[in-house]
Amino acid sequence: MNLKIKQIEKEIKALSKDNLDTSHLEKSLSILKNEYKSKLSAWDRVQIARASDRPSSRFFMDEIFTNFIELHGDRYYGDDSAVYGGIAKLRDMPVTIIGVIKGSTTEENIKNNFGMVHPEGYRKTLILMKQAEKFKRPIITFIDTPGAYPGIEAEERGQGEAIAQNLIQMMDLSVPTIAIILGEAGSGGALALAVSNQVWMLENSIYSILSPEGFASILFKDASMASEVADMMKITSKDLFELGVIDKIIHEDEDVSKTVNYLEETLYRELSVLSKQRPNKIKNDRYNRFRNIGEIIHEN
Repeated sequence: MNLKIKQIEKEIKALSKDNLDTSHLEKSLSILKNEYKSKLSAWDRVQIARASDRPSSRFFMDEIFTNFIELHGDRYYGDDSAVYGGIAKLRDMPVTIIGVIKGSTTEENIKNNFGMVHPEGYRKTLILMKQAEKFKRPIITFIDTPGAYPGIEAEERGQGEAIAQNLIQMMDLSVPTIAIILGEAGSGGALALAVSNQVWMLENSIYSILSPEGFASILFKDASMASEVADMMKITSKDLFELGVIDKIIHEDEDVSKTVNYLEETLYRELSVLSKQRPNKIKNDRYNRFRNIGEIIHEN
């Protein structure tokens, strides 16, 4: 972060210990932080989205919901620890929640395959979603994945088919769905959890067809140009909101508890409205949302 910002933060901390007025410094700090945020490049936001200390799907799920019961397995092959999901309560509202998790330590990263989901993970999410539909529970997904696992064993177990089934089945769900992108959201691996009535992004998250490194490798045959192509890809929350790909940008407060509280309040309010709608309207609105992405208006 900007050195001047860090210096002012130190001054505020020192003055606060002596119970001195810091309001003038806090005002200056707020202005500087807003200026700093406005100057962040797409590549800066890629680095923030990938940061190891960034709040995870599991963090938000544990903080926002209560009475959580985790469910395991895909009834076909096994359980994918990169997918964490089950039944919970959002205040007084029963919901199904599903999150892709990377982990915060090396051991957790390896166990969760760095958030790269296997076919059994996608099949597990689909089972949870169909169960939610049966019992008329809204569905909330939290997405933080560089993409689906591309290994040979995943292809052998039907990775493409598992993702395709999620896309088809999610589009036809009769219960309201909201997807929240927390960090990275890469390719079909992310889209398999994001065919929703609404898609939200934390302001420093990214959503793309592939990584900037992959994009640079294909377009320029040089992965080291990733920082240069990031802006070209239009992968930030601001870009995607302007393009109509997402519906809401979630401000990231330094005090993460404020972000948690805002998400809880907004989810409850939005789902309370969506849950009152007829199943056909929920389906049609979701279908039309995706049909209208990228629409070109031709002028005479």
